Amino acid sequence: MYTINWGDLTPELFLAEYWQKKPLLIKGGFQAFQDPISADELAGLAMEQELESRIIANDGSDSGEPTNWQVKHGPFVDFSEFGEENWTLLVQAVNNWSETTAQMLEPFKFLPSWRIDDVMVSFSTPGGGVGPHLDQYDVFITQGEGKRRWQVGLPDDSLAQLLPHEDLKQVSPFEPVIDAITEPGDILYIPPNHPHDGVSIDNSLNYSVGFQAPSGQDMISALADAVIDKQLAEHRFNDPARTVTNQPELLAAEDIKKLQQFMLTQTGDIDLFSDMIATFTTRSHHALEVLIPMEPFTDEAVKGYLADPEIFVRPVLGVKALINEQNGDLYINGDRISLTQQTRELGQLLAKNVALATKQLESFTHCLNNTQMLTKVLNMGYWYID
Repeated sequence: MYTINWGDLTPELFLAEYWQKKPLLIKGGFQAFQDPISADELAGLAMEQELESRIIANDGSDSGEPTNWQVKHGPFVDFSEFGEENWTLLVQAVNNWSETTAQMLEPFKFLPSWRIDDVMVSFSTPGGGVGPHLDQYDVFITQGEGKRRWQVGLPDDSLAQLLPHEDLKQVSPFEPVIDAITEPGDILYIPPNHPHDGVSIDNSLNYSVGFQAPSGQDMISALADAVIDKQLAEHRFNDPARTVTNQPELLAAEDIKKLQQFMLTQTGDIDLFSDMIATFTTRSHHALEVLIPMEPFTDEAVKGYLADPEIFVRPVLGVKALINEQNGDLYINGDRISLTQQTRELGQLLAKNVALATKQLESFTHCLNNTQMLTKVLNMGYWYID
């Protein structure tokens, strides 16, 4: 289990003083840090079709001229072509495939789970990096083996947007407010839109816990989909108090306001919105190893398994779950499971996304509704019996 050594800070102070405000380097944030995955294991994952991986390489030029950048996307078969320096391998959502890497999410659960996206892991050779760039999301970067020089600046609208490769966005040089060498266990927090650049000093591993922040476009699109799927908002605009106009070519400001209000009343229902946003934020953006059983479980079979004290019921790595406080229901990977008074306690337990021993579940199996809910999530492939 990983625990952050905050020093003079606390999670509360961090949120008040740094979260989405300014960057922070926590030296020795994870004391006696042990890498949850090796470079060889990461390379093995980058060979898999299901995982999103890429290698970013540069020519190592320090002449002041623009560096020649190359980007290649996985899956990869051989890494020897890249040499021994000036390249970085990045693999997204390693927490969905590596249980030890998934444990790196635990110390960040002072933030709501719906905000957490994934753990991206990178392996870099000396001189490897992705160049100075901006991200639109918060990220905590933990230094694993090796060392890296990090420079982090403040938001600056004057920075030029660069495109040294069609798959690589960068920014022009910036004035750093953090310029430091990170060593194993150091944690670097970078808020959105803060320019940063990390260059590996030797062979190194980095673990980036990224946070999702839906854009207005994302939410409007998801809300429109929800309205259409549920066949809502089929009422048409009406204007029984219409008066004669002398300018038929004019779309009047008053009409614009009425049309806007009409649209808001069609889509402004809080229950509709809460259902949409819970669905949206729990739906995985990355591949999951969903374990749908060959033969569907029956309620009786589940009760039989839970009679064995050695059995655990575990969530699939990377699956997201939450309780929607607005409607009280459980959401798992975008699927809504209605909870009743009898099933609410078990639903809240499932939403914690932790392995459950049969001893913890024994008391619930006396209620048929709870057994049926367990059977349902097992058959959906989001939980499995171990």
